[in-house]
Amino acid sequence: MRSLLLFAAALALDAQTSLPFTPHTLTTSLKGGYQAVIADLNHDGRPDIIALASGGAELVWFENPAVAGDPWEKHVIAANLPRTINCAAEDLDGDGIPEIVIAWEFANNAANSVGKVGVLTHAGDPRQPWKLRQFDEITTAHRLRWADIDGSGRKVAINAALTGPHAVPPGYGGDHAPLVMYRPGDWKREVISEANEGVQHGIFVTRWNPGDKRDSILTASFSGIHLLQYGPNGWTRTEIAKGDPSPCPKCGSSDVAVGYLGKEKFLAAIEPWHGNQVSIYTLTGGVWKRKQIDDSLTDGHTIITADLDGDGRDEVIAGFRQGAKSVFVYQAGKSGWDKRILDDGGMGAAACAAGDLNHDGKIDLVCISSTTLKWYENTRN
Repeated sequence: MRSLLLFAAALALDAQTSLPFTPHTLTTSLKGGYQAVIADLNHDGRPDIIALASGGAELVWFENPAVAGDPWEKHVIAANLPRTINCAAEDLDGDGIPEIVIAWEFANNAANSVGKVGVLTHAGDPRQPWKLRQFDEITTAHRLRWADIDGSGRKVAINAALTGPHAVPPGYGGDHAPLVMYRPGDWKREVISEANEGVQHGIFVTRWNPGDKRDSILTASFSGIHLLQYGPNGWTRTEIAKGDPSPCPKCGSSDVAVGYLGKEKFLAAIEPWHGNQVSIYTLTGGVWKRKQIDDSLTDGHTIITADLDGDGRDEVIAGFRQGAKSVFVYQAGKSGWDKRILDDGGMGAAACAAGDLNHDGKIDLVCISSTTLKWYENTRN
């Protein structure tokens, strides 16, 4: 019995072990920080960071310094954008500097959410204000991503609304959330699906099958996790999993990401909406089996996957905004998923992103909270 207790204590201690990351605080003066995007915004070969904050009216970016250790300089992309909620960067014209689609004037309650959508283009010097072209208004426009849906190499902008136009909090029932797209140029809205019920909180763009030349889209909503694919006959929608089986609005799935353990694909999800659970889905006998690996989050809001230790196996990174306000990293082991702490109490992460920010061949992390933007430098040997 004593040996079992010692073993359990060792596991608990191991779960609290810190990771080989050095945090760098880029700012603590955000107002409603909500999304961090890694992209090279000035064509100098160094990844920069867009910091989107819903409580202000400016979209800003932080320039990766040419000399390590120098400050990350802040630049304003655009002002007069109240209640921004999401953006996505993609170089459409091949000049090495991305265009940025953005959604603003957002509210959780559809009755108060205008849902403006537009595209930002630089005017020569990306350090100076960019030009904005609004092209749509769709109630609760919420998640923006780029996807090559047909394998042509020409990406379209995906826009997932949070709810339908008639959804009412706190239950948000009785309505369906639109998933739409825009082709650059005319930026005309095209409907992908209006099948997801209640709240549609997360989307993820992925090459679903080995050898795919086109992107597919995963959605996380009250309806669960679904796969959307574009083909010769239009869009198909396939249920992957139902998510949390509890009654709505604590049902379904909130955010989803795809990871790989070698060649084995898995899904990582926060469940239910703004939930407390981290769930892992693996394909067994043609069915995606759900395993809950943590239920300690409070207001879980971001989940991504990345190979942080270079072993060919992805870790899961999850952040939550209330309570302990921490960021956890889960690593697959022989007997399950081991939890580590990336930031304990210092980051109520609304979003995280992964990328090699200093070109040392190791994947770093960036997370954003209501006030703070941090770069976590991967310092493993």
